[in-house]
Amino acid sequence: MNYQSNRMGQIPPYLFAEINKKKAAMVKAGVDIIDLGIGDPDLPTPPHIVDKLAEELKEPSNFKYPSFIGCVEYRQAVADFYSRQYKVELDPETEILALIGSKEGIAHLIPALIDPGDYVLIPDPSYPVYRMATLLANGQYYDMPLLKENNFEPDFSLIPKAILDQSKLMFLNYPGNPTSATVDIEFFKRAVLFSQKHGIPIAHDSAYNMVTFSGYTAPSILQVAGAKDVAVEFGSFSKTYNMTGLRIGYVVGNKEIIKALTILKSNTDTGQFTAVQKAAAFALNSDQSCIEEHNNIYKERMDATIEGLATIGIKVDPPKGSFFVWAQVPEGYTSTEFVTNVLEKTGVILTPGNAFGPSGEGYFRLSLSVPNERLFEAINRIKENLSRINGQ
Repeated sequence: MNYQSNRMGQIPPYLFAEINKKKAAMVKAGVDIIDLGIGDPDLPTPPHIVDKLAEELKEPSNFKYPSFIGCVEYRQAVADFYSRQYKVELDPETEILALIGSKEGIAHLIPALIDPGDYVLIPDPSYPVYRMATLLANGQYYDMPLLKENNFEPDFSLIPKAILDQSKLMFLNYPGNPTSATVDIEFFKRAVLFSQKHGIPIAHDSAYNMVTFSGYTAPSILQVAGAKDVAVEFGSFSKTYNMTGLRIGYVVGNKEIIKALTILKSNTDTGQFTAVQKAAAFALNSDQSCIEEHNNIYKERMDATIEGLATIGIKVDPPKGSFFVWAQVPEGYTSTEFVTNVLEKTGVILTPGNAFGPSGEGYFRLSLSVPNERLFEAINRIKENLSRINGQ
């Protein structure tokens, strides 16, 4: 008996859940797995944040139902962060909403803004949740190709008018996952003008905003004049402070969009644990040196990985943001063929580019979520495997 809805039949198994199943089976068989597939930082949560969480766990009042919109301390901390980092002023009461991780907020935003049959404009390749949440909302999506020759930026002029007329939301994501692409404020100005012209609100996924290198500082879309009229921005503590398991994020910007999301969330969840919110507020307001320390580690890993891939014949332009390497697969392989071969022959987990959308075909994503020595080991295994295949 099949009890699931027809809608659920549209949703393929979540890629990283499937990778974890295969990983578990290989570990059980005794294979030494090096997992470069998922973007889960291996660096620890900074001790001062852990200590603050432990302190808040001793406060009985934190164990009551949390505020639906987030505790005052947390929302004010986010507002203060935007003022310091971007010179953007936000009203904590109407322009900031606490989330149970940015993934949750992104998934809930879509049914809050679209009706069945409406279109969502989605970068291709991109974080799979944009597409899957659209399907779960009985919506349709239009892929905006992100091509290397365009700096992995969408060309808004190529979107058909018929699609624009039916579109109720557009996603952007910089620094990008999976492409590692970065943009300047001029791109966001063009995006906001496009949004204003066509009446399509923007959701900017800014999960990697603080993971940057080589003197680059990621802008906020809200720095553009008039952006709060059409846009919201999602933020996460998962990558900045290595708090992935604590599931804490936020959305800021347009108050009407946030109001719609608040209505949906207040009817489907009861907010994030207050102790976690207060620890996150402390993270934003306390010593920020851990961010630069972590970024220096990622930069070192990035440089070593790019150098190692070059010895295999895989050339990558050094990215300025995120902790992903987005690289073309060797000639003669599809994305799936390459990562499957690498996993089965070497025990190294990579992510096929086509898992992020059709334009990801021909690429693979590598996460810098293991120490240098394991990265070197992974590259050497791949190199030896390709040498055997090529008869070298």
